[in-house]
Amino acid sequence: MQRASRVIFCAALSVAAMAGVAQAAGYPERPVRLVVPFAPGGASDFVARIIQDKLGAELGQQILIDNRTGASGYIGVELAAQAVPDGYTALLGNIGTMSINASVFPKFKVKPLDAFVGVTQVVDVPGMVVVHPSIPVKSIKELIAFAKARPGQLNFSASGAGSNSRLAFELFQQQAGIKVTMVPYKGGASGASLAVAAGEIPLTMLTSSSLLPYIRQGRMRLLAVVAPERLSVAPDTPTMREVGFPDHVVGSWQGVYVPKGTPDAVVKRLFPAVVTTMKDAEVIRRLATASAAAIVSKSPEDFHQFWVSEHNRWAKVVKDVGAAVN
Repeated sequence: MQRASRVIFCAALSVAAMAGVAQAAGYPERPVRLVVPFAPGGASDFVARIIQDKLGAELGQQILIDNRTGASGYIGVELAAQAVPDGYTALLGNIGTMSINASVFPKFKVKPLDAFVGVTQVVDVPGMVVVHPSIPVKSIKELIAFAKARPGQLNFSASGAGSNSRLAFELFQQQAGIKVTMVPYKGGASGASLAVAAGEIPLTMLTSSSLLPYIRQGRMRLLAVVAPERLSVAPDTPTMREVGFPDHVVGSWQGVYVPKGTPDAVVKRLFPAVVTTMKDAEVIRRLATASAAAIVSKSPEDFHQFWVSEHNRWAKVVKDVGAAVN
């Protein structure tokens, strides 16, 4: 009986494996939905719109972008996690939704590391520190002095309580010895950046793709960039490292994910398609208009290791600045 049970079990596994291979053989046979957990106009939507057509051409099917906003990206993440794991729903996750939220919002039911399989990283978008032109400061040093003279009186906009820009700003003010109040905005970076451009909020630290249009219009003043090196779009602007904050070198990475349980054969079909997309000259050119860099992983396994390391890294930052929401 035990031997017969083992034979039946092994046969069942073989059938399941063959079904997965068969399913992937013709994949995709219909449009693929790419869930973006933030509103149009933000960094994630910016990237999704750029890769949409090229990725669709690589897969031979249309890519349908589905913006699902709310709860610091959680609504979109939950939607994607609960989708049928057949490769027809993917998620464009970022550093906040996939590596930070789990620590900031421990009560969120969906735990990304348990609910998704990473396909590959796709981009890294640098950050920027900006103020509304009405604020009489032209450098980080002047901003610190201005804030110290007004403890608790200034606000900064954030693309969500679990965003890396929020945590980076919290870390900045902790190290600078200032007190500025966070105001989270629904919809991600688009709402948070518009608030500063409109003069509702005096300052923020967000992604370059969200801020550059307003900077070029003169509706914001750029003080520093959050990147390892100065940016070609703003060569005269120093990095946060240059002005005394060596921990502020990280941008906002993004990656493609599928729900846990998606057949390996589907993941192996998606990986080269996404990588080829990100190496396309036109995709790279369009990303560069916002100083976003196309960065791909060596393999899904390599991306998973990076993802775990980022999760652990930001869990420490959340603890250090006391950002968890109980």
